[in-house]
This record gives sequence, structure tokens and C-alpha cells, in this order.
Amino acid sequence: MKRILNFCLLLTSLVGYLEWSGNQHGFLFQLEYELITKASHDPGSILHPFVLVPLSGQLTILYTLVQKTPGRLLTLVGLACLSMLMLMILLVGILTLNSKIVASVMPFIITGIFVLRYNRKRTSMI
Repeated sequence: MKRILNFCLLLTSLVGYLEWSGNQHGFLFQLEYELITKASHDPGSILHPFVLVPLSGQLTILYTLVQKTPGRLLTLVGLACLSMLMLMILLVGILTLNSKIVASVMPFIITGIFVLRYNRKRTSMI
């Protein structure tokens, strides 16, 4: 069950949607791909906390998927790192009254709540 939740957490973190000036928009997986391909030419472009922290969160969650038993602490650290960006996207969506942005973050928030509840439930049983 924990692997499924972590996989869903990873997938839902990639469907965040952003819009900015000049009629530009994109999903996080598209923007991450552009950043990673651009990083080979300009390594400084990836050195920003709103890029490094969520990317490290995704890598942490990805690591828990290949573990024999996914670690609780690593899952929560990955969730915290990803939440930094996703909650900022949610805030932007609410402030700009953009329902597409808010709706794109909801699957991540719902999955994050399930992850937190599952990990809390597991610790209370021990």
C-alpha cells in the first residue's frame, strides 16, 4: 500500500499546472524536462530553491519506490519537499482565482493527506 501511495504522490506532483504572462503555460513535468535539458548548457538555471527542493523530493520519493520496504521518514521528507512547491502553486491559483491551477494541485493534496494518514496510522499501531 505504501508503494502505491508513494507512486501516486510522485505522479500527482508532476501534473501541477502553471500559467504566466504572455499566454504561457505548462505542466510541471514539461517544465522539469525543459529545466533538466537546459541544465546541461546552463547549470546555474537549476540552482534555485524552488527547483532543487521539489526535485530532491521527487528523487526521494522515487528512491522509496525501489526500496524493499519504503521508509516512513524518507516518504515524509519527500512529501515535505514536494509540498513546498505545490502549496505555492495552490496559493498562486487562489490569489489569481485560476481554477485550472487550483484543480491541478488538488490530486497532490488529497494524496498527501492519504500518505500522512497512512503513516500516522502505521505508527499508532506499533
